Amino acid sequence: MTELGPFRVNSNGNTLFQNGYAWNNVANVIFLESPAGVGFSYSNTSSDYDHTGDNTTAADAFTFLVNWLERFPQYKTRDFYITGESYAGHYVPQLAENILFHNMFSNQSSQQINLKGIAIGNGVINEITDEMGSVDYIWTHALISDESYKGIYKYCDFVNQNFSGKCEDFLDMAGEEIGDIDGYNIYAPLCEVTIQDNNSTGSLKDFDPCSDHYVEFYLNIPEVQAALHANHTKWQACSDVITNWVDSPSTVLPAIKDLMTFGVRVWIYSGDVDAVVPVTSTRYSIAALNLTVKTPWYPWYTNGEVGGYAEAYEGLTFVTVRGAGHMVPSYQPGRALTMISSFLRGVLPPSK
Repeated sequence: MTELGPFRVNSNGNTLFQNGYAWNNVANVIFLESPAGVGFSYSNTSSDYDHTGDNTTAADAFTFLVNWLERFPQYKTRDFYITGESYAGHYVPQLAENILFHNMFSNQSSQQINLKGIAIGNGVINEITDEMGSVDYIWTHALISDESYKGIYKYCDFVNQNFSGKCEDFLDMAGEEIGDIDGYNIYAPLCEVTIQDNNSTGSLKDFDPCSDHYVEFYLNIPEVQAALHANHTKWQACSDVITNWVDSPSTVLPAIKDLMTFGVRVWIYSGDVDAVVPVTSTRYSIAALNLTVKTPWYPWYTNGEVGGYAEAYEGLTFVTVRGAGHMVPSYQPGRALTMISSFLRGVLPPSK
């Protein structure tokens, strides 16, 4: 409701307006709240929340998909794609690997999923390069001083994940220097007003920084929860039910390599004004794969403007989305739709 879905919530928290750039303009979309405990999802076994991790999340998502396709068999033969952002840099390739494994070794044709591709946006992919890329991004975008930047690189051992007291001091210094900005979009205004008692309709042109508040208010309306067939509960954007995360590999680059080997279409895209998992982190992670360039770096266009930049490698495509933050479709819905449409068609974003 703040990104790629068909509707967004108006500032009164009670009504919706249509998102003309929703991704369901170009595909059937399933939104999966994952792992159990997120959003309206839940487990009947409360101890599950104490043993959640990457492996169980991938396994549960696969089980969901198999059962969903049993319930709606008319979609079984359709091409299937997985997309996600942020920590879904783990979720997406891990679920895709599960699908490939079951497709290869399952004797039940009814459980075959026609996986064609994955797309990861501003994704957590490789811990070392993610952290180094973040430091380089905030320095090159004039958010921290030369002193703190040099101190971080002198005292923080990213390779061995060894962060001394001096390292922590310089990281704290950098945090103070950055100040009160939205790290998910370093140029976006902060939310100053939450629910507004008005009848105005929201705009897709300028993303409202208070949108999260509108959605939270809307999804806690009893009639809305009933219409969604959800349990009556206190909905919140970030779940506090999951208390323990038991497994999280430092890198998913091996999983991405596996998918490329089996011919799965792999796109990694990045909004270029995100400082949390910035474009520099993504570029460093891709560089670690040592891939051969097929189509050199070029600007791509939508509506007569540069929508971002793209480069195609053997087995992987990298795309930036200009002016987009961590949640790409929130800030640049039109450019995001052009990007994902190209991904689904298996072509590079338009060069003009």
